[in-house]
Amino acid sequence: MNKRILILFILFTSQVFGQNSFNENMLLLKKYTLEKIKLNKDSTNFESYYINQQKKLIFNSFVDSSFLSITTKTRKEVVLKNILKGDFYLYSYFPNDSLAIASYKKAIELSSELNDTILIVESYKKILQQLSQNRSTTNLTTSYLEQYKKILYDDNEKATYLYYRYLTLASINRKEYIQELKEGLKVANKTDNVFLKAKYHQLIGLFYSYFKKETDSSIFYTTTAKNIFEKKPYQFYKNELLGIYGNIGQDLEDKGLLKKATLLYHKASKIKVPKYRYLVKVKLNEILAENSKKRKLIDSAYYYLKISNLYKDTLNEYNKARSIIDLDKKYKTVEREKQILISEQKRKQNRNFLIGSLLFIILGGTIGIQTLKNSKRKRKLAEQQNELEYQKNLTLLKEQELTTINAMVHGQEKERKRIAEDLHDNLGSILATLKLHFDNLKINREKKKIDQNKLFDKTENLIDEAYLKVRRIAHAKNAGVIANQGLLIAIKMMAEKISSADKIQIEVIDFGLNKRLENNLEISVFRIVQELITNIIKHAEAQNATINISQFENILNIIIEDDGKGFDVNKLDLKDGMGIKSIRTRIQHLKGTFEVDSSINKGTSVIINIPVE
Repeated sequence: MNKRILILFILFTSQVFGQNSFNENMLLLKKYTLEKIKLNKDSTNFESYYINQQKKLIFNSFVDSSFLSITTKTRKEVVLKNILKGDFYLYSYFPNDSLAIASYKKAIELSSELNDTILIVESYKKILQQLSQNRSTTNLTTSYLEQYKKILYDDNEKATYLYYRYLTLASINRKEYIQELKEGLKVANKTDNVFLKAKYHQLIGLFYSYFKKETDSSIFYTTTAKNIFEKKPYQFYKNELLGIYGNIGQDLEDKGLLKKATLLYHKASKIKVPKYRYLVKVKLNEILAENSKKRKLIDSAYYYLKISNLYKDTLNEYNKARSIIDLDKKYKTVEREKQILISEQKRKQNRNFLIGSLLFIILGGTIGIQTLKNSKRKRKLAEQQNELEYQKNLTLLKEQELTTINAMVHGQEKERKRIAEDLHDNLGSILATLKLHFDNLKINREKKKIDQNKLFDKTENLIDEAYLKVRRIAHAKNAGVIANQGLLIAIKMMAEKISSADKIQIEVIDFGLNKRLENNLEISVFRIVQELITNIIKHAEAQNATINISQFENILNIIIEDDGKGFDVNKLDLKDGMGIKSIRTRIQHLKGTFEVDSSINKGTSVIINIPVE
């Protein structure tokens, strides 16, 4: 009997202690120690659902709307649902700050009624996080900070309060609070909240740079924050890195380290952000343009300004769409209120209008019948129109199919012609010489004027050479890794292979290459890039090089930069020098443009623009 009780106890405790309670998971969540969170396996449990959604928010900066269809059963679940609503409004495609703050305020009210300290603190931190990003709400932020101060129950909350307090005071007074923040950092160091520690280092570094102009101190603290945020793949961490890379880059520029700053700016440009944050991308590319201008890379500066304008246009379109949606919502709200008013007026109507109503119904029925007839007529016309459109599309598809077939045939003819030329140019002379040798062997067999073995050796060498020529033509047809993996992967593999020799480091930066290009174009572009990199290795004496390849609409843009010894463009014959003649010929064949920007001891930039279909 005792053994049975013991077994039941072990089974019970293994089920209970195999998962964390809601409060334990909340404490882990606020410290971003997500790997220690253990959720209740019951999928209907709204508390577990909330924890899971918060984890997704940290990972992806996104909250889906699935919680809206879930019915809450307790007052605590209502609080959690209001927090999720605030998150949803804040991180949706079209964020709405007002609705988000209203939801967080509701969560504060309900959690205060429940006297649930953890939920009260969670609600306050959500609203402070949002308000602290807007200077126009500093008075409101101060009010919430005073209320938040009354419920601090551990060092993590005290350190969080001090962070928001001095961030808000700096915004109001326009002065630094570095020593105060360092005291707050001491409190944060007593906790295991690495995210909060990193935020402290980031803000201290920013204050050193902005208020005191002490670049070295700024770089030290901001780099410490960078090292922490780079350790986790969370989108929340990456969002912070975007600003950090930019701040360190600005500090490095102040110290005259322009190339090091450029590398950090490129890192920042690779971080994806939603469209409503594209202003950051606009500013970042403007900084890159200014950096290139300082380095006297005028074409690169123009390129980054172009990218900045593209992001600016996208942001403007996004804001227009957002304005239209807001107007539509307001219009629907007005219409809804108007309908309610009309309904109320109708309910108050007197029976004296009964006869008029009946007449209106009869008239309405007549109009309805006529409308139905018109509707049928319009529907029939629409069906006929759809049939015409279908036939038109079918004709267009057939024309496109014929065009494709013609292009395929034309391409095959060009390929046959190219192979014929290769066979004629490369094998013709060898085979002609080989025939002469066989004639000599035939004559010499009788007269024996020449050493027979020498003639055999020469003839064998010519046969080997002919075999190698045929093999090269076959390899050129296959086009190496291009045919299988594509242009971008081929360039990256080439860069990785060259960099592994530790003589020169090559970085590949890409933008907009979402689809494969036409195969012959990819092969031609790869050969051009390969030739230019070969020139850098042979002549530039460079330690670093960058291959920047981007596609904007119908233009393929390639910028290849190195930090080598450079050369005087005016003195170099670009028609003949360094294999550039063949590169220029290839680019002209592709109807593209080709520019070289170089100066002694300042490296070289090559800019290529090629139209693509």
